[in-house]
Amino acid sequence: MGEHIPHQEGYADTRTNEELLHVALTEADEEVVREAIMEMHLRGGRDVFEHACRLCASPEARERRVGADILGQLGTPNHTFPEETLSILLSMLEQEQEPKVLNSIAVALGHRHDPQAIEPLARLKNHQDEGVRFGVVFGLMGHEDALAIQTLMELSTDTDVDVRDWATFGLGSQIEADTPAIREVLAARLTDEDENVRGEAIVGLARRHDRRMVEPLLTDLEAGWFGSLSTEAAVCTLIIPPSCLDLARND
Repeated sequence: MGEHIPHQEGYADTRTNEELLHVALTEADEEVVREAIMEMHLRGGRDVFEHACRLCASPEARERRVGADILGQLGTPNHTFPEETLSILLSMLEQEQEPKVLNSIAVALGHRHDPQAIEPLARLKNHQDEGVRFGVVFGLMGHEDALAIQTLMELSTDTDVDVRDWATFGLGSQIEADTPAIREVLAARLTDEDENVRGEAIVGLARRHDRRMVEPLLTDLEAGWFGSLSTEAAVCTLIIPPSCLDLARND
């Protein structure tokens, strides 16, 4: 029997690590797979780590993907085996060709949030697969590094709406950096065809007290769109001088 380490007193999942791995590798339902992987994350022990390492070296793409998915948040919330995991994921990133596996590796590196991943991730920003580019965005979010920010700025104009949305979110809400270049990139998304992208741009500019977001925010509110993004932006406007609101209404 494999190692079973309950993550909290009275936890009912009595499946072994081997049983959880079998589910992750064979189940068609993505939600069931996610639950099995999350359980392994919470256990976070040496046995799970070694299983994941073997999967990461597998010739089978699904096994490599599951291995990376396990390593990304192993031991959450206090990540276990940080140095070993980072080394494995970075090595995989350099060699992997399968887009779905690259996505998993990039997302795993995002969860690990180590600056060593920035440069190798940024090199994939023009990958032909949108899932890989999305992984790059996720992997770079929250880094205040200049290369990470520049890459997110470029991906905020991506043809794929999810890539564009998360890149705009990453720039607008996940970093504190405030430069004219960042503001211009966010302002460019105020006219995006996707309402979520526009909303992230509005929030990002509101957090930086940039009055260009006031008019589109008022337009959304007057149209009855009271989503979470517009609410967040409206709260941010409370620290913008009232004159900005008056100017926007009178333009």
